[in-house]
Amino acid sequence: MRNEDTFTAGSTGTEDPISPHEEAERQWRRVLGRRSFLKGVGLAGAAAIPGSALLSGSAFASGGTLTQGDVAILRFLAAVELIESDLWQQYNELGGVNGGNSAYMAALSNLDGDMPQYIADNTDDELSHAAFLNAYLRSKGARAVHLDQFRTLPSSKATGAKQIGRLTNLQSLDVDTSWYVRYRSTNNPDLGATFRQAVNIRREPAIPLNDTDTPPNLPAPVPPVGAQETRMQAIANTAGFHFAYIEQGGSSLYSIMALKASNLEVLRGQLNQTNLILPEPCQFLDPGLPRCSIVRPTLDQLGGAVATIASFTADRLFEGQSPRFFKVINELAAEADAAARSR
Repeated sequence: MRNEDTFTAGSTGTEDPISPHEEAERQWRRVLGRRSFLKGVGLAGAAAIPGSALLSGSAFASGGTLTQGDVAILRFLAAVELIESDLWQQYNELGGVNGGNSAYMAALSNLDGDMPQYIADNTDDELSHAAFLNAYLRSKGARAVHLDQFRTLPSSKATGAKQIGRLTNLQSLDVDTSWYVRYRSTNNPDLGATFRQAVNIRREPAIPLNDTDTPPNLPAPVPPVGAQETRMQAIANTAGFHFAYIEQGGSSLYSIMALKASNLEVLRGQLNQTNLILPEPCQFLDPGLPRCSIVRPTLDQLGGAVATIASFTADRLFEGQSPRFFKVINELAAEADAAARSR
């Protein structure tokens, strides 16, 4: 979810004006250029739909009243951005371009040389989106979302990790890797298709737990390697699959929420422009229609707000969180799913 996707179209000085469409295309190319890892697994278009895609920077100053449903959608999305900011901060402290754990950074770089930069960029963007969404809500007289009371989960003890409370747990994940199969398939979960796991990742860490996992002087885990290097690479591989799991889930979530919004200020448009999406064409809406390349699923029960939180929970991303946290986040999700576009 990218910060550069929130912008004010136009030009200054003596330059020729840039149309909103041309500016959108230019910004999108920048996004794809910085996502070489996701391009490598064939998900750049599907996974790179911006987290701020429901908000237009140029429309911000135009005013307008939000419906109760619009507020519910934006409050849930603000909560999701806070959750994602938390998990990306953990990745960034250890493996970002200025990360503090050289062995983890080396293992991530074996997947893609741009991985540390990708992590750092994602972290900055998620933080900006959470701040922007909350500020936008406040500007409309709506309540912002704060989850600080739930920052109670432990940090990694590995070199580089800050010892602060977390919202999310990256230390024992069950990563759903079916996205890898789904976006290479011509089938559609909206029409009943199911997909196997590409690889089975059960209760595995996506970050080093401590310096036993990643001694500060551990060499880059390239062949020939020993047991420690192999474990470090396995942790990085788990992270790589988890990155794409998080990103592709957001693609469906934002597309679904866009269909519910009423106020045009909340909508960005062109979220389903087919030339921006790379998955294999699949059945869409009706089996009798031609196949179409789309982000999928598009149904509430498969990719909506409640389904997203259920997926995060199944991922063990919230392992150790309090019952109160689940009550709050699921209430936000249910309210978002209940939103309907006013006619």
